[in-house]
Amino acid sequence: MPDEELLRRWEQRWPDCPPIGYELRCERDRWVRFHSLPESKRYPDTEDEWTIVLDRYNTVLDELFTGLDVHVATSDWSDTPVPPERPRKRTRWHPDAHHWTSILTDPDPDDPIYTHVYVSQIPWERGSINALLRAVAGNVTHGVLITDADLQRIYHPYDGGADVVLATSSEPTDCAHGTAAGFPHTHQGCKTDGRKAVGVAHAARTA
Repeated sequence: MPDEELLRRWEQRWPDCPPIGYELRCERDRWVRFHSLPESKRYPDTEDEWTIVLDRYNTVLDELFTGLDVHVATSDWSDTPVPPERPRKRTRWHPDAHHWTSILTDPDPDDPIYTHVYVSQIPWERGSINALLRAVAGNVTHGVLITDADLQRIYHPYDGGADVVLATSSEPTDCAHGTAAGFPHTHQGCKTDGRKAVGVAHAARTA
């Protein structure tokens, strides 16, 4: 069953953005992007690089959510509005998740795509979702969101970095200059490292 209460609260807090990672850039004045590796390298090749990627994910997550409960959301895809049974590998990455909502993300009448979003709530602990983050960083899964229980801040990791949407328009400068010091980052109006953001918008189906 869809989680109607959580969906109602999401729509109140983020009326212009469905709970899909690449859609969150509609909040441009609160959006910050962090790159995972030096020189905006997209994929880690060595264990040292994997350590850097996971450390950078967790450092920003710590800054956003230490001491809080978080919702962890993951996605599956199908051509039907009713979600199919989840693949076992996804339940390993995201245990104890329940169906939150399903969204028609490609209305092509001959080949529609529905995004099925699943959610769980956990107390944030550094490293607690490393298996999921590693799958994201390796381009094995997409559509992951982490948000506090009040839906004030959103973290969207992807292969190559992460997008952060903050509670107010005054936070991004503080986050970009203070959070995760030394990370390459991009924010509209706050491009201190001179790099352009690496675009990401995936349409994926369950393997």
